[in-house]
Amino acid sequence: MSSLLSRQMAAHREDTSVGELLSAVTSDVQTLFRQELELARTEVKQEATKAGKAAGMYGGAGFAGYMVLLFLSLAAVLGLSNVMDGGWAALIVTAVWAVVGAVLYQKGRARMRTVEPKPEQTVETLKENAQWARHPIR
Repeated sequence: MSSLLSRQMAAHREDTSVGELLSAVTSDVQTLFRQELELARTEVKQEATKAGKAAGMYGGAGFAGYMVLLFLSLAAVLGLSNVMDGGWAALIVTAVWAVVGAVLYQKGRARMRTVEPKPEQTVETLKENAQWARHPIR
């Protein structure tokens, strides 16, 4: 039985033309490529979902931090109001937050000035690739 199967497979191989073999290989490569793309899409979707959940948690942590600062500021106003008028206590706490905000603004502005929106290295690489494509021997 096994020799009959071997002879049938050999006869089938002999009947198959090179064109048919190339067509089969091309079809298999296309199928493999589509499957790899689908796998990549699935992985990216899963990672994006995880990143979205993490971003939501960061947002929640930021809001919680804001609430902590708000209530600490309120506690500072109430604590200072024991030794001075409540209006002056609120003004002092507000002034402290104004200074903190101004310092953070200046630091952010200085850092933003160092940002280059144009990807210099990528542009240079693309220029080199274009030059090589025009003159590949050099």
